Amino acid sequence: MEFFRIKKSIPFMRHALVFNAISFITFLLAVLFLATKGLHYSIEFTGGTVIEAPFKQAADLEKIRTDLTQKGFLDVTVQNFGSAKDVLIRLPLRTSTGNQNEAMEKQKNTIIETLIPLGLDYDLELAKTDPKANKLRVEFVGGQVGKELAYDGSIALLAVCIGIMAYLAIRFEWRFAVATIIANLHDVVIILGFFAFFQWEFSLPVLAAVLAILGYSVNESVVVFDRARENFRKMRKATTSEILDAAITGTISRTIITHGLTQLMVLAMLFVGGQSLHYFALALTIGICFGIYSSVLVACPIAKYLGVSREDFVKPVKKEGEPEVISAQP
Repeated sequence: MEFFRIKKSIPFMRHALVFNAISFITFLLAVLFLATKGLHYSIEFTGGTVIEAPFKQAADLEKIRTDLTQKGFLDVTVQNFGSAKDVLIRLPLRTSTGNQNEAMEKQKNTIIETLIPLGLDYDLELAKTDPKANKLRVEFVGGQVGKELAYDGSIALLAVCIGIMAYLAIRFEWRFAVATIIANLHDVVIILGFFAFFQWEFSLPVLAAVLAILGYSVNESVVVFDRARENFRKMRKATTSEILDAAITGTISRTIITHGLTQLMVLAMLFVGGQSLHYFALALTIGICFGIYSSVLVACPIAKYLGVSREDFVKPVKKEGEPEVISAQP
């Protein structure tokens, strides 16, 4: 399906150096922010307490935040999830010289006592006879668990990168694999740079979004490179730049349809999905925008610089009657 077809190729490769300079500067800024500010990890990585608290009526988040701060919970995060009556409370891990479990249990009880006057749907008498009868859900995440999650996330990211390179090297050839993985890592670093600069919370859903963007960007690169491979076989007299320009131009309509519809869905999550999906959708939005850009204006120029050529895809045709050369010696 195509909305339109552009008959004349757009000379993207003529401006490749400018786009590469922009990408390099953006990449360096992202690395700088990551090195100086670092990521604001959620409690899934640092450890802490997560409480899902149902209220009898729409919860006053500001009042909850104020009362918990007055009780000494200075780094508390309060947000809605699901509905206006459901509140998600996150507390960072507290350092304690005594028993950590007892400290967390005491922390939970203090929060419940603080929230009941604000409309928390919690029955203290029922909790004494059946602790699981109330809808309140409390999860404790230890610091060690957080470190394991961070380690597992890093391994997952590395495994995805290796898998992508192997797939592209088999399907196309190594130059396209290297170009694609550089372009994709460029996207990932820039997403992380945004989170470092604005100190947005980096949580497990955000990590999932980053991994999803890796696969998403690869799909776009594969489409463009697939068209480039076809063009290498059809456009016998064209240069590598002209072939890449034709490949990008020929897939523009498909790119607009695919990414436009995907972005609409992600924007819906961003604006009406609530706080729990906010940073997940934000990471996807940034990733989709830079994924399109890098697949076209980063991966293709890098493949060209690495020396991709017609000979990588088209075997020379042996002329009829031409004697077969067995040895270079006369």
